[in-house]
Amino acid sequence: MRFMLAFAGAAAVCLPLAAADDVNPDEIVRKFAAKEAEFSQARNNYTYRQSVKLQELDPGGNPTGGQWELVEDILFSLEGKRIEKVVYAPVQNLQNIILTPEDEQDLRNVQPFVLTTTEIPEYDVKYLGREKVDEIGCYTFSVKPKKMVQGKRYFEGEIWVDDRDLQIVKTYGKGVGVIKHSSDNQFPKFETYREQVDGKYWFPTYTRADDTLHFKNGESQRIRMVVKYQDYKRYEGKSTIKFGDVVEDKPATPVKK
Repeated sequence: MRFMLAFAGAAAVCLPLAAADDVNPDEIVRKFAAKEAEFSQARNNYTYRQSVKLQELDPGGNPTGGQWELVEDILFSLEGKRIEKVVYAPVQNLQNIILTPEDEQDLRNVQPFVLTTTEIPEYDVKYLGREKVDEIGCYTFSVKPKKMVQGKRYFEGEIWVDDRDLQIVKTYGKGVGVIKHSSDNQFPKFETYREQVDGKYWFPTYTRADDTLHFKNGESQRIRMVVKYQDYKRYEGKSTIKFGDVVEDKPATPVKK
């Protein structure tokens, strides 16, 4: 987010577990990265609704009137291609900040962070210990990109991995990347929580950021952003319906298990 010249629901409680910790971090990373790859592929076969609300706040945390909202349904076309259908998009009236392409990349790819076997070589992953997120036992890791490529966004922060399902259940950090020296683009820290869908995969359901952005010109702006991912439904592909000698291909209705 750039300064305009003229620009998380109840948080889970994290409790440290006992210090004694007989684990193999490298093995855990290998296993959860493989599970994340499986989850990422599975999520591509689900429809869902994504809603975003970004507000400008005064230093005390009160809305000042500037905000941006967007509600989209992530669906499939008749040809089975992934599409985004805008459901609600009022005219944005942000007064002090400007959304940038990097903000959009973070919204779509960094905040619902996935760390698969393919992405692992791009990051330094350090084991921090064990904690509980609510009542879920987790392995905690710090994650930081080794090297950043121009035009690509990365996650930097901490992740919590369920010690039973070996999937990420929470992330806390911010989006980072290579930014032009002349650009004053600042990014908030955020928390993303996942919930189990269909009794198997942990899908992102809630992201919250409440942070103050400090710009190079000396100005600061506190913002609050809430992103919700709702109504996950598995897309079952196409079904074939016969009418006499005529065969019609029809998309199957998504079902929620």
